Amino acid sequence: MSIQLDREVTQDLERAASVEWQETNGLGGGAGTTAAGLNSRRGHGLLVAATPDGGRTLLLSRLDETIHVEGGSFDLGCNQFPGTIAPRGFQHLVSFTRDLFPVYEYEAGGVRLRKTVAAVDGENTTLVLYEVLEAPGPFILSLRPFVAARDARDLASANAGLSQETRFEDGVLRLHPQAALPEVFLSVPGADFHANPQWWYRFEYEADRRLGIDFQEDLWTPGVLGCELEAGGRLGVIVSTASPAGRDAFALAAKERKRRERRLAALPAQDGLARHLALLADSFLVRRGPQRTVVNAESQRDALMALPGLCLATGRHEDAKRILRSASGAKEPDPWLFVAAWKYLQATDDEAFVRTALLPVLRRMVQAGEGFEDQALRYNALEILAGLETRLGDPVEAMQLQKQAKIVRKELQEVPWTALALPFPLLPKAKAAGVLGTVSPEEVEPRLLGSYLTALVRANGAAGRRTAKQIVAGLEERLPELDLGDAVAVAELLRACVEDVQGSAKRKK
Repeated sequence: MSIQLDREVTQDLERAASVEWQETNGLGGGAGTTAAGLNSRRGHGLLVAATPDGGRTLLLSRLDETIHVEGGSFDLGCNQFPGTIAPRGFQHLVSFTRDLFPVYEYEAGGVRLRKTVAAVDGENTTLVLYEVLEAPGPFILSLRPFVAARDARDLASANAGLSQETRFEDGVLRLHPQAALPEVFLSVPGADFHANPQWWYRFEYEADRRLGIDFQEDLWTPGVLGCELEAGGRLGVIVSTASPAGRDAFALAAKERKRRERRLAALPAQDGLARHLALLADSFLVRRGPQRTVVNAESQRDALMALPGLCLATGRHEDAKRILRSASGAKEPDPWLFVAAWKYLQATDDEAFVRTALLPVLRRMVQAGEGFEDQALRYNALEILAGLETRLGDPVEAMQLQKQAKIVRKELQEVPWTALALPFPLLPKAKAAGVLGTVSPEEVEPRLLGSYLTALVRANGAAGRRTAKQIVAGLEERLPELDLGDAVAVAELLRACVEDVQGSAKRKK
């Protein structure tokens, strides 16, 4: 499941910086950067806090480490400034792994240091765990925090309005750079603090530069925290908008590890790609209070298209229910509500919810007859509603709907291959195989890859499943550079792995 990079990649800045990771906290915030430790986008940061209005505030940009041993100091951080990379900590980076958490290992001055980063589910808290694997003797690990204190979509610049007041007591540094933003707590047990407030200028974000948008910002640092360590020692840092009093970073990480392991254990497909996608799925599901979950997607249509993969394939049935309830209450529900509702019923057998909350809405949508620009989707809507009426409503009405569906099907002059992945395909297997045979998997864009795998299996049966498994195996080998882009791409690929490639169309309840 994991992404594993050895020193050949990690010490090649261009390659290591092209691999990005994200830790999410279920609220819309978290942490993220690259395998090089180099922030390449304005959205990269160590503590990105979710706000009640659905926004994201980047509070702490990074925490740069330095190892101080007898005879020298070694910087592990990595930043880009105009015309230079300084420091060049990637030169000490011997491995990077992205499994349940992103993990870095550094070697410098005889010290081998492991760093693990984890976002805590349900709160604006990031953990940074340091473990000393080898050391010739005691050494000092110093940590320099860099504060952004801005909206995650913006950039910071040096300004007199940022409060430089700091409080340090019992290993906890407290910062409140902007009155309108949350206070930041940085817990480093056993550390001392040397105040040295400074602005550092013109950090550059290469990925933003390539996009043609503003890519430079200034960051403020309050000083340096230092802690003595030795071989076998460890240091657990908590970065949070809540007080860390009485909390232990390693205990919090162990709890978060168990939560993620339980999530993955419930996944029907246990191949490497599916497990990787299941972890990615968390980044697109955001809780807005105890009774509301939303999909981080471009539109209501994308949210509904992503729902089967994000929620049903991963066993998050309550989240699916909340999303469906919200979508059905929209002023103009999207036609993909039919597909999402059908798959929800298949996965959960929750007849009561579908009958009372969804069926009346779907009936009104068909009666109105609007919003179905895609005739293949209209055909599926009619077949789905007919199936729901047969099971939950009016069997006589179901027969009328099936007649309408047949008319729509006959009127279709051309069937795109993407329609072969809908619940009710419009072509028999032989014709479907012919249509699909004109499509090369290399030409399929990431957003449609899951649909392609589903169509392969449906059109070609066992042979199609073998081909789909070969494609999945190839994707597993490319995990470090695999860029799926959005919620639909991740969700549809995960759904296809669970439903079609592994043949687990229905989850255990």
